[in-house]
Amino acid sequence: KQQLEDYDIHLDHIPLKCDNTSAINLTKNPIMHSRTKHIEIRHHFLRDHVQKGDCEIEYIDTQHQLADIFTKALPKDRFYELRRDLGILKIF
Repeated sequence: KQQLEDYDIHLDHIPLKCDNTSAINLTKNPIMHSRTKHIEIRHHFLRDHVQKGDCEIEYIDTQHQLADIFTKALPKDRFYELRRDLGILKIF
């Protein structure tokens, strides 16, 4: 959020797109369950910011997850599709 403000982009809620419904549910539930005890405290950072209202988690279908281009080895066709969707390459 601070870095966006450095570029004069001011957002009340930073939208985060996630394709994992379990992760989304963890951010919305403030209660620690026995199944989440293995998650280290530093990983609850995101949940704390969701509760404060700094960011909001939105579900996005896996086929539309643009972050995959940065995190996964992709087939050439999928890579080109995501690159186009990000607007990195001009379409003629």
